[in-house]
Amino acid sequence: MDDRRIRKTVIVGGGTAGWMTAAALSRLFERQLEIVLIESDEIGTVGVGEATIPQIRLYNAMLGLDENEFVRRTQGTFKLGIEFVDWLRPGHRYMHAFGGVGGRDLGLVPFHHYWLKLHRRGHAGPLDDYTFNAVAARRGRFMRGADVSDSPLSNVFHAFHFDAGLYARYLRGHAEARGVRRCEGRVVDVALRAEDGFIEAVTMDDGTRIEGELFIDCSGFRGLLIEQALKTGYEDWSRWLPCNRALAVPCASGGELTPYTRSTARAAGWQWRIPLQHRIGNGYVYCSDHIGDDEAASVLLANLDGEALADPRPLRFVTGMRRRFWHRNCVAIGLSSGFLEPLESTSIHFIQSSIAKLVQFFPDRRFAPADIDAYNRLTRFEFERSRDFLVLHYKATERDDSEFWRRCRGMQIPETLADKIELFRSGGRILREREELFTEVSWLQVMVGQGILPAAWHPMVELLSDEECERMVEGVRRVLENAAGVMPTHADFIARHCAAEPAGQRVPA
Repeated sequence: MDDRRIRKTVIVGGGTAGWMTAAALSRLFERQLEIVLIESDEIGTVGVGEATIPQIRLYNAMLGLDENEFVRRTQGTFKLGIEFVDWLRPGHRYMHAFGGVGGRDLGLVPFHHYWLKLHRRGHAGPLDDYTFNAVAARRGRFMRGADVSDSPLSNVFHAFHFDAGLYARYLRGHAEARGVRRCEGRVVDVALRAEDGFIEAVTMDDGTRIEGELFIDCSGFRGLLIEQALKTGYEDWSRWLPCNRALAVPCASGGELTPYTRSTARAAGWQWRIPLQHRIGNGYVYCSDHIGDDEAASVLLANLDGEALADPRPLRFVTGMRRRFWHRNCVAIGLSSGFLEPLESTSIHFIQSSIAKLVQFFPDRRFAPADIDAYNRLTRFEFERSRDFLVLHYKATERDDSEFWRRCRGMQIPETLADKIELFRSGGRILREREELFTEVSWLQVMVGQGILPAAWHPMVELLSDEECERMVEGVRRVLENAAGVMPTHADFIARHCAAEPAGQRVPA
């Protein structure tokens, strides 16, 4: 049988997407695959993906990274969830926290049905009070899961905040140690084979021609290979997610080192706050139809914790996805594959997920259409269902204080999202279909946080008397509070285990 194995892969673009891909492939293929990464120091990276979700721990573990070293090397902090401020209405806040809601598994009926009955009657507090990560986050506490039987401390779900540029540099060291070759410069030409339109080679600005068998496009929004060369097409989702600009700026640290990301709704979008050890990352994601760039910069700079350490950096984008993520012998990973604003910290996860699926369907030189179609189908599903989750934040709001929010409240939403909302509104049920990224617990927290409460709870709740129900729900609250109370503060945990070396405060604009 002929040896059809792929021998050489060319990655166009560095940054987080490029070096995550290079590090993973070099680790998994153990020098059996020649990997060349083309990167230009003159081309900046977007750098807004500083907050993550817990799946990043699986990627780091696959590489064999020590978590404390990783946090130190990237000026990282820990993340228990995302706080949403002023999204439902001004003055309101809630937490979308990682991990479960309630205490131990209650069997067929999820905890929130019991909570709902009492909450409707004024006998239970907000859902955050019964979500362990939210309780710990509000108190500024953090620790990794410990071997404590029958305790919330045994299962602490966490992710990270980190400097994306430092993370890429860290991964570059791992990749190059395993044989990845980096080429400095810009790609100025892409050569396609005449017989089938596959990419044959790319040419650098110094005239160097680099051939390959599999090409991975990590070139960012421009999609140098997947779009400019292969004309794959782009699906625009602006009608559902109208924000199209962002300004990003770091500021000096100030106040408590919070173990969570914060998203604060503004008149024409929202502002992120991501605490790192050496600074705080901030940004304003907004719609240019409703605010000018100068005014957006003023709003952002007026709402920082400390002194701005650079000028706000502008970004322009169109929310959506490629019509094909893998076309011929080219796979788009990262921003070249599509863009969902960083509202739920999914940017780095989509890189990780794309890498995992590429490994699952890793081709030989036949590039079997069935494998490519399966990859595209799964990636599309993940993008679309994650899109629905983001749209929920904008649609389910009581805000009518600006034209932007009135537009969001009145928009038509995807049928898949409308069905999910109606199912929850009618009886508190949440259906997670196939491999949706966001779990039932995530949908629960955001729907309740955005003011959607079911009209009824599960009939089996009535098997408990009111007194039994109150005792059970209140018992959960007390257990979570007590468990959070024995955790160290977030700052103390970092100081003890993974404090980074002091860094200079001023960063390049």
